[in-house]
Amino acid sequence: MKSVISKDGTSIGYTRIGGGPVLILVDGALCYRASGPNGPLAELLSAYFTVYTYDRRGRGDSSDAKPYAIEREVEDVAAIIEEAGGSACLYGISSGAALALEAAKRLSSVTKLALYEAPFVVDGSRLPVPRDYAAVFDKLLASDRRSAAVKHFMRKGVGLPAIAMLIMPLMPAWSKLKAVAHTLPYDTLLTERFQQGEPLPAEYWSSVGIPTLVVCGGKSPAWMQNGMKALAATLPRASLHVLPGETHIVKPQSLAPVLRDFYL
Repeated sequence: MKSVISKDGTSIGYTRIGGGPVLILVDGALCYRASGPNGPLAELLSAYFTVYTYDRRGRGDSSDAKPYAIEREVEDVAAIIEEAGGSACLYGISSGAALALEAAKRLSSVTKLALYEAPFVVDGSRLPVPRDYAAVFDKLLASDRRSAAVKHFMRKGVGLPAIAMLIMPLMPAWSKLKAVAHTLPYDTLLTERFQQGEPLPAEYWSSVGIPTLVVCGGKSPAWMQNGMKALAATLPRASLHVLPGETHIVKPQSLAPVLRDFYL
C-alpha cells in the first residue's frame, strides 16, 4: 500500500493509476477506496490522466488524529499533491465536492476543479438540516450507535424517506457504512453551514479563481440541482453541466467523458 504523511502526522493511503496530467478524486461521506464510486471512475480516466484515489482520514487504510478540523483534510490533499509533483486537478463528489472546494480555496497548487452534486440546500425545495444535526451525531457516536448515526445521516442529511431506513440495514454494504460512521461529523462540518436553505455566501469562495466545472444529474432531486445552479453562479470561473438521466448515484461511464473534456 502506498501512503503519504500529512502535516499532523496522519498516514493517508492512496492508489495511483494511469499516466498524464495529475487528477485527484475526493470521496464523499461514508466512501473510501474499497467502497465508493471513485474507483471505477479512476479506471475510466486513467487512459488520460495520472489518477490518485485516497482514503480520507479515519477511513480505509488512512489513520486519524484529533481534534478534527477542515484544515487537516486540506493538508491531506496538499500531501497527495506534493507526492504527485506539486500541482493537480481536483474532482470531488457530494461532501467530497465541499472538501475539494475548501482545498481549491486554500491551495494554489490546485489548477482545475470539478464538482459533482455538493449537498447544498439553498432554497425551500427541501427542509434544511436540523439545527441539532451535528449534536445528534456526537451523541450517537459517543455511545457507539453507528447504525443510528448512519440512519441519521441518510434521513436528515440525504433526505431519504423513512421507508428506506427499514430497508438499508438489510443491504450487503451496510457493514461498510457502519465501519466509517465515526467520520460523519467531518462531512457535517464541511457542509452544514451551506444546508440551511439560504443563498450561498459568494464572498466565501471569491478566491477560487481557477476554471471550475459544476455537474449535477438531470434526474437528481430539485433541491440538489438548485444548489448546483447556485454554486455555478457563485464561483468566479464556473460553468454548469447537467447530465441527462443521471442521479446522485452517477454512472462513471456518463461522467468520465465530461471530466476528460474539461480537464484536457
